[in-house]
Amino acid sequence: MADLTLQTGGLPFRKMHGLGNDFVVVDARSAPDLVNEDTARAIGHRSFGVGFDQLAVLRESDVADLDVEFWNSDGSKADACGNASRCVARIIMDETGQKAASIRTGRGTLQAVDAGEGLISVNMGQPQLEWDQIPLAHPVDDLNALPIEGAPGAAGIGNPHMVFVVNDAEAVPLSDVGPALEHHPLFPERTNVEFIHVIDRQTLRMRVWERGGMITLACGSGACASAVVAHRKGLTDRKVTIHLDGGDLEIDWRDDGVWMTGPITHVFDGVIRREFLENI
Repeated sequence: MADLTLQTGGLPFRKMHGLGNDFVVVDARSAPDLVNEDTARAIGHRSFGVGFDQLAVLRESDVADLDVEFWNSDGSKADACGNASRCVARIIMDETGQKAASIRTGRGTLQAVDAGEGLISVNMGQPQLEWDQIPLAHPVDDLNALPIEGAPGAAGIGNPHMVFVVNDAEAVPLSDVGPALEHHPLFPERTNVEFIHVIDRQTLRMRVWERGGMITLACGSGACASAVVAHRKGLTDRKVTIHLDGGDLEIDWRDDGVWMTGPITHVFDGVIRREFLENI
């Protein structure tokens, strides 16, 4: 990556995705760290930039294999991104030849393992189930039934989530209801919004409006939050398969945290040209 930077005068990146939840990955261990709010927003634009759901910036770490910083396409930061964490874990495993990796994020240090058959598992940690950890603007009597029409549940997975249980997740007009719910005053840092319906005690269907103003094909932390809320409502077991628009994730809420397992894809490598960066 360093040689590529010197040869082209641009910013090398990888394009990866987990179930269509797509990422630009910039390796700042060996290339200039040029990412800020403006560059994240410019690179994230799907017409004028590269386009991504999240941007992951890799840095050296003294406590894990890598430090990772996540950016949304609107230029805001996120402490957690489950599918991107699985993509980064694949990068580390390919570099080291090992079957495990550790990643330090704003969520904490996450452990990931190669689950075989092209699947990566990551432990997203225990869910945040106190109002001030999610965070909410003030205490509520029941996190499983917020004082919002539809009585959604709430959980934090390093980022806030509002989870609605509905009769048919596919019938929800996400683009109509998502923006207002993302900015609901009960969530001072805004929130991801998930709509789920229960197929059986081991299976959920989920669709998501992500914080940052977009519908995505998958959301790893949202899948974890949905599994937690569904189990706390007594609707499912602790281990479930979640059908998302982009494919399936397996979520297993164990004693040591919420484990997420699914596939990742490395699509291509590229270089963001210096002229583009200079004109942001």
